[in-house]
Amino acid sequence: MSKVLPRERAAILQSLAAGVVPSIGLHHIQVGRLKEVDALIRDLKLVEQGGASVRFIVGRYGSGKTFFLNLIRNVAQKRKFVVAQADITTDRRFQGTGGQARSWYSELMRNLSTRARPDGNALQNVVERWIGNVDHEIRVSGGGTEDDVKREFNELLRPLQDLVSGFDFVNVVTQYYEGYLAHNEELQSSALRWLRAEYSTKTEARQDLGVRSIIDDAGFYDYLKLFAAFVLVAGYSGLLVNIDELVVLSHRLSNTSARNRNYEAILRIINDCLQGRVEGLAFVFAGTDECLEDPRRGLYSYEALATRLAPNRYADNGQQDYASPVIKLDNLSPEDCFVLLANIRNVHCGDEVAEQSIPDDGIVAYLQECNARMGAAYFQTPRDTVKDFVGLLNMLEQDSSRSWQDHLQRRSPASEQPQRDDKPSAASGSDDLSEFRL
Repeated sequence: MSKVLPRERAAILQSLAAGVVPSIGLHHIQVGRLKEVDALIRDLKLVEQGGASVRFIVGRYGSGKTFFLNLIRNVAQKRKFVVAQADITTDRRFQGTGGQARSWYSELMRNLSTRARPDGNALQNVVERWIGNVDHEIRVSGGGTEDDVKREFNELLRPLQDLVSGFDFVNVVTQYYEGYLAHNEELQSSALRWLRAEYSTKTEARQDLGVRSIIDDAGFYDYLKLFAAFVLVAGYSGLLVNIDELVVLSHRLSNTSARNRNYEAILRIINDCLQGRVEGLAFVFAGTDECLEDPRRGLYSYEALATRLAPNRYADNGQQDYASPVIKLDNLSPEDCFVLLANIRNVHCGDEVAEQSIPDDGIVAYLQECNARMGAAYFQTPRDTVKDFVGLLNMLEQDSSRSWQDHLQRRSPASEQPQRDDKPSAASGSDDLSEFRL
């Protein structure tokens, strides 16, 4: 196991104790999901070859969907992808009449990350790195003027001009280069604002940059395809877009018409990716089972989506078709749970001997205690198991007078049952009434 940095340790333990996914240090605790990860890696390889892909990661609350998205983000960054990630909310979604789609696109661009900038805010780094490389290559090869560099920009970005608003996109990148040379931070900032969809009116954008269009609600997907084409030109492998909390569309949008318009946007993405009409772009959506399968509000309520996302009828007896757009995350096996908890214990102990806090036998006993809870076979999720285990490790660290056996015995299912009251009740002598306790 590689050394855990203090920053990573704090982020991992604090996040897991709160029931959320850490943004860093995932490689220290990741286990299982081999087939699912292999399927997504095949998608990334397809994108590297000029293709596109779309996947839906489906599972119950706490089954590890967000963890899986963050894991794939880390894998993609190592393969030289640019990754954009954002959650769906009622104010940030694919379609709306009040700037909701533009707000969602802005969130994607703010969360843009690369291997060099894994924590986000990588848009300026992506643009400036490419501009700097082109400028350096032109000047080294003998072209020493600004016009030479601009001509090279236009030549390299010529394929983008065939896409929607490609001309304005190239113009904005050129404006950023002019600000870069002149050390004009205001012009650079204006160009980045346009790329992040932060202009709300065309008039303001025309005054600052001389362009006649902005990224609005109607064109967010066209600009995603445009940006994917740009990152390919900039030397990256492609653009990965991670979208979490898809359940907001199905169960928090009460208006059926608004929900269907968002589903139409998803349908357009699916059609383009599956039919090969877009290059260098991969989408990964995450949502619950109800978000997908609910016949009244879920994706299956939209007939075109139900057809495209239907399961393989030949995959039965717990099998999955990992080539289909939908991947369902099942609960981790007991063996994977053991390895996961052992990894968390190692992170928690830091430089100390891991066995000093809780031995392997203690982890087995803890898992048995989890399994003994009512309904654990179905209702217990990785989030529940991990959250409680970190709490146990914290108490062992803070109170050395009590052993792990003491804590598990105290929290056993038998000890949590209410004490039986053997005193006769007032109704015990009645033939018509009887009393019982659960």
